[in-house]
Amino acid sequence: MSTPTDLGVTRTLTLGDITIDVVFKDVKNIHLSVHPPLGRVSMVAPGRLNLDTLRLFAIARLGWIRQQRQKMQTQERETPREYLERESHFVWGQRYLLQVIEKAAAPTVELSPRHLQLTCRPGTDAAHRQAVLDEWYRQQLRQAVTPLISRWASVMGVQVRKVFVQRMKTRWGSCNPVQGHLRLNTELARKPPECLEYIVVHEMTHLLEPSHNARFQTLMDGFMPSWRHRRDQLNRLPVSHQDWTRG
Repeated sequence: MSTPTDLGVTRTLTLGDITIDVVFKDVKNIHLSVHPPLGRVSMVAPGRLNLDTLRLFAIARLGWIRQQRQKMQTQERETPREYLERESHFVWGQRYLLQVIEKAAAPTVELSPRHLQLTCRPGTDAAHRQAVLDEWYRQQLRQAVTPLISRWASVMGVQVRKVFVQRMKTRWGSCNPVQGHLRLNTELARKPPECLEYIVVHEMTHLLEPSHNARFQTLMDGFMPSWRHRRDQLNRLPVSHQDWTRG
């Protein structure tokens, strides 16, 4: 098959029961990823390469792909949230019971030693309760990540120009090394703080090395020797019950 002439072209590779979405971009190296929660596989490849070359690359890593997919597909899932009284919710890895207070006032969220207290107007449905809590989680994450980035930027000698905090369907975070932008998943506010720090350092390391090659791992070993433990801890935690399918 001929080499694609237009960057941004998407193709598909099929290896038995595994389908790989291939996107051609202006990059130097091949980036192979397996995405939660069900193990969707994607590849970003230099435009100069053809599908036959990429097929051989994927076949050589088929064992790793299957291992990652197995981990994700057997990972524990949280039960669907209904945003009702005494429902369990997590903040920074700690379990709290939801306390719903109906009041004719602007919605608020407060944290006590045992409860996550949601004040909302009478008759507020589950979707609106979720929206209020999602915004609160977003604020918590933004407050926590600002000093982390400042501290690690000094350690690593890099500059983060902008941080986006948002719901992300397939990853915990991402980095645009050219623009110096980071994107972080609001779900991280539900996980232990050390998991957030691992993701921040991981994404900031991409400002020095865009790929996940040996140099990237060496840099991570130098910055955060415990990064593999933290990564495994994050991967063992239950993932939220939400639609993380493509989109």
